[in-house]
Amino acid sequence: MEKIAFLFPGQGSQYVGMMKNFFDQFEIARRTYEEASDILGLDLAKMSFEGSLFDLNKPSNMQPALLTASVTAYRVYMEEIGITPQFCAGHSLGEYAALTCSGAMAFGDAVRITKRRGELTERVAEESDGAMTIIDGANEEMIRKACEQVSSDTAWSAISCYNAMSQYAISGHQDSIEQVETILLEQDAQTTPLMMSAPFHSRLMESAGEQLGAALADYRFHPFKWPVVSNVTASPYTEASRIPGLLQRQLSQPVKWTQTMQYLKKHGVTLTIELGPKNVLSGLVELDKLGMKSFAYGQKEDRKALKTLLEQAVVSRPRPTVVTKCMAAAVATPNRNWNQDEYQKGVVEPYKRIQQLQEELEAAETAPTTEQMKQSLEWLGTIFETKQVDQEEREDWFHQILDETGQYYLWTDHKVTTA
Repeated sequence: MEKIAFLFPGQGSQYVGMMKNFFDQFEIARRTYEEASDILGLDLAKMSFEGSLFDLNKPSNMQPALLTASVTAYRVYMEEIGITPQFCAGHSLGEYAALTCSGAMAFGDAVRITKRRGELTERVAEESDGAMTIIDGANEEMIRKACEQVSSDTAWSAISCYNAMSQYAISGHQDSIEQVETILLEQDAQTTPLMMSAPFHSRLMESAGEQLGAALADYRFHPFKWPVVSNVTASPYTEASRIPGLLQRQLSQPVKWTQTMQYLKKHGVTLTIELGPKNVLSGLVELDKLGMKSFAYGQKEDRKALKTLLEQAVVSRPRPTVVTKCMAAAVATPNRNWNQDEYQKGVVEPYKRIQQLQEELEAAETAPTTEQMKQSLEWLGTIFETKQVDQEEREDWFHQILDETGQYYLWTDHKVTTA
């Protein structure tokens, strides 16, 4: 069996028309874009599919648009294939999609956060003399020496992304970046300036990072379904409470993508699946010849080949439902109510109803209907209320159940937190 890592791309994967094929074909894609549009106050689908590249490339638009594209690809993958990964990782902005799809960040919150991140970085791009460039065909030592040669206390440049063994990004002051480009071009390297880009992952982003950290403090994060490898540490987050601090640092510290891929390789990953509009990260996997199979789910041919590769595993894999997850949650949560009469009525009886419903579904070999799923959640709410499960734990459980079963919009207008 393959050991899988989901990879989520960042800036540079966007293009007008991205994900329209998924939007036209899958209801979950349309619902995902509708949620993002409602939050942003604009028609994100229209801007992504028919708008101008100029508007799409504005960071305050591009960042939530790319997040939505990646989450859409993930949700379609889970409907079509459904095999879960052992790890997730996202490059720069892509880390927000990785956190969302791991269950640690609610999609609606991620849209709001990336919108704010986009506004902050857009301001830096407009007000600073910063720049960012991709360097191909040079090694780390060559780039470091060139940066050190031209940097001073008032104008400097430094490596900001370790993309692959032969591809890096540098960020810093415009004049310093241009001088590094000149030096490296003379050594037969290739440079690709990122026009109108903020100097991401450099000290020039520290103030924006602090403001982002303050915004992140207002959000709640949830337990991880599977490990997410941080750009900052090139190792998995150990707990959800670390998310705000690491995302703040991510804006001003280098993206350790090469080290991330080495971590995945070391831990036995054999297959990477890029969930986004293009095949940028899959190309980096191939560039470093890591011995891992790589597929970009947003590309038609890759998607077809991946489905063929995983076909047997899909057939044999039982998928959880809202009903089975409610049963598991009812058993797993601690009891703090020792009144036997209340426990019998509020825990034992609703659990038996969920259990009986599952037995009926298994006998009929059918999936639960929307009403049956809602009823199971109602019964679980009663169990939580009776057991005196605290509010945060209840919210985590309901978030996890709806997320892991793909029922993201089961109760759009109803917050399931109590009986």
